[in-house]
Amino acid sequence: MNDTFAIKMGERGRVVVPAAVRERAGFTEGVTLMLLETPDGVVLMTREQLLARVRRDFGGLNLVDDLLAERRLAAAAEDADMAAVP
Repeated sequence: MNDTFAIKMGERGRVVVPAAVRERAGFTEGVTLMLLETPDGVVLMTREQLLARVRRDFGGLNLVDDLLAERRLAAAAEDADMAAVP
């Protein structure tokens, strides 16, 4: 559900998340929340929700293989430069 709520910043930067939002988002007392600053604004989520978002955003990427391939190309270029030196 995408509702819009008007809330005000309180003393010492505190905000109150409406009960309906807390319930739907799984925000319970004592849970650690992550505040993600994006170009479009601020996102508030639990650690588990952030982890799921990262997995979704980077799913299917193989960053280790990409890094290894990049390093192999750089090493080959260095080897070629060294072979050209008399």
